[in-house]
Amino acid sequence: MICAGLDVGHLTAKAVVMRDGAIVGKGVIVSHDEADAAARNALQAATEDSGIALDDIQAIIATGVGRKFVSFAHNQKSTALCLAKGVNIVYPDARTIFDVGAESSTVVRVNQRGILEDTIGHDHCASGTGMFLETMAKLLQMPLVEMAQASLNGAQRAEVSSMCAVFAEQEVISHVHRVPPTPRDELIKGIYGSMAVRIAGLAKRLGIKQEVVIVGGVAHNAGLVHELETEIKGKIVVLPDPQLVAALGAARIAQEGK
Repeated sequence: MICAGLDVGHLTAKAVVMRDGAIVGKGVIVSHDEADAAARNALQAATEDSGIALDDIQAIIATGVGRKFVSFAHNQKSTALCLAKGVNIVYPDARTIFDVGAESSTVVRVNQRGILEDTIGHDHCASGTGMFLETMAKLLQMPLVEMAQASLNGAQRAEVSSMCAVFAEQEVISHVHRVPPTPRDELIKGIYGSMAVRIAGLAKRLGIKQEVVIVGGVAHNAGLVHELETEIKGKIVVLPDPQLVAALGAARIAQEGK
């Protein structure tokens, strides 16, 4: 059976094509198009990667914030459900999942069979999301890769305590203009630390069970992962292709006919 999963987020659309349970194609696009167009483009990229014609796909499941707008999907499933399924395929020992995307952060807890137990998240403020890091990178005029390394070099966190992205930005500006200014690496460590406190707070409300993994577009940011590990006092595993995990889960659900 040939099936596909689509994960339509705020800034990216991801697609996975599976044939008889094996991944044969992947597609990730950055798009400001409407959800339906973005999903089509991602699926097109995945089918080109797989060599499979679009008409040969027998079942398509959509997930993500834009899932309800994907007109050609056969069904829609929640992001938490698809993450649980996808993570169980990639890393079956996972019990707690951090999903940090462009405009939302979610924590998901699963059991040993990969079945969703509980989930909690927020998308009302950017301070715990990738957009917050993008804003900080522009403010400090640094690439995100350099920011992550600088955070790891910081001896301690500068205080960036506001839970509101706008007020946090003002705190950072204040640190920059102090006399003498706050050391750059400590300031950046404080930025990541403020993010980690917010996301870890969600996890602690849910209840953290080992092992812990992280997915989503921000998962490759070593600075955030390190500060999250500090907050939860435990190891966090960065899964391969972290942006594709929800789409993979959606594809598996499509294959199972659920």
